[in-house]
Amino acid sequence: MDTDPVAAGDLVLADELFAAVGQLRRQGRPLGGGPLPAGTLSGAQVELVRLVRRRPGLSVAEAAAELALAPNTISTLVGQLAGANVLIRVSDPRDRRVARLTLTTSVQQRVKRWRDLRALAAAGAIADLEASQRADLERAVPIIARLAAALGQAAEDPQGSQDQVRDE
Repeated sequence: MDTDPVAAGDLVLADELFAAVGQLRRQGRPLGGGPLPAGTLSGAQVELVRLVRRRPGLSVAEAAAELALAPNTISTLVGQLAGANVLIRVSDPRDRRVARLTLTTSVQQRVKRWRDLRALAAAGAIADLEASQRADLERAVPIIARLAAALGQAAEDPQGSQDQVRDE
């Protein structure tokens, strides 16, 4: 195996990044009351709703691949969410065996209102930053997005990530 071990400093930075992003998500979650009543959806259901919001019309198989879950697990979640009037399944006109997923109109509207309120609150907090901190944040966002994409690729190729640590 010819992969470089991970630097200990990079592990610390990764931990700090996950902690900061987790705190950002936790603090942002209650802004605007949330798109759906608290406690009505499981964590897996919420992740599927988020994915369908970002990618309306995706198939069950695509959702399974994106969330790294078994297709039958996604099918179960879709059935639960359709029964709760959160998701709609529509047969693909080109292949009736494929179900395309979208959020119901009422859920789409609630999610949009919640996201707008959350974005306004975050924009206010960003406006309170010093100019240099705001510039740092502007530079960091694309880097974080690139890191997220790399993590997605690593999840698809578990052999590429090893539990190696290197002291610097």
